[in-house]
Amino acid sequence: MFTDTHAHLDFPDYASDLDAVLERARAADITRIITISTSIEGSARAVALAEAHPQIRAAVGVHPSYVDQSPSDILSPLRALAWHPAVVAIGETGLDYHRNSSAPEEPPAFASWQANRKRQALFFEQQLEIALETRLNVVVHQRDSWEDTLAILRPYSGRLSAVFHCFGGTLQQAHALLELGFCVSFTGIVTFKNAATVQETAAKLPAGSFFLETDCPFLAPIPHRGKRCEPAHTRLTAEYIAALRGEPIEALAAHTNAAADAFFQRR
Repeated sequence: MFTDTHAHLDFPDYASDLDAVLERARAADITRIITISTSIEGSARAVALAEAHPQIRAAVGVHPSYVDQSPSDILSPLRALAWHPAVVAIGETGLDYHRNSSAPEEPPAFASWQANRKRQALFFEQQLEIALETRLNVVVHQRDSWEDTLAILRPYSGRLSAVFHCFGGTLQQAHALLELGFCVSFTGIVTFKNAATVQETAAKLPAGSFFLETDCPFLAPIPHRGKRCEPAHTRLTAEYIAALRGEPIEALAAHTNAAADAFFQRR
């Protein structure tokens, strides 16, 4: 029994065959799927999916890459959605500097770059406050923004928990998160040949400190790399991590599921 803790089932990739996707997940023993939101509109779609399918629960939030396309007021719609009984987390939210890693020299471009970073931080902080209000934990997206993300999150340590999804950092970074009461989750990237750092981290972290996820439709594990990912592929990632750790697949299923159960609920 496994939980895919990070899927994007509201994306158009699944518009034509969602029922078949869910059936394949059940056949692979994926008993629960958390569909994660990236926008206000996507949050509403995620809640609707959770209402329609008992296998699905929802997280609501605004992804950092979508802050410039979002309304100035995200608090009101997210608050309303976050109290829905099918909602089990806030997110994904965080900071993403991948596409704007260095400040441009031209003044207009610099002003836009600076405004985007400020808006990302503002939306991140607002969603953390919603998480406190609604007693939910947070799904964090961090890309090329490690120090700034931690600076915003540290004051919330002990008040809520956060999972750094699609974790690609070092074992040392993972332990830094555990010390703050946070956790990580692993995607199919762990099965890739060039993923030695992630493999070491997955092999050595203590049981109960990490989850499994697909981030579908992205990041399909070997042997499906480059194709559309789906929740059924959670099992392939689980089998790979169990082999890395030298533990039975049943043991990995038990502790990752228990950790997900504890995280994805109101505190």
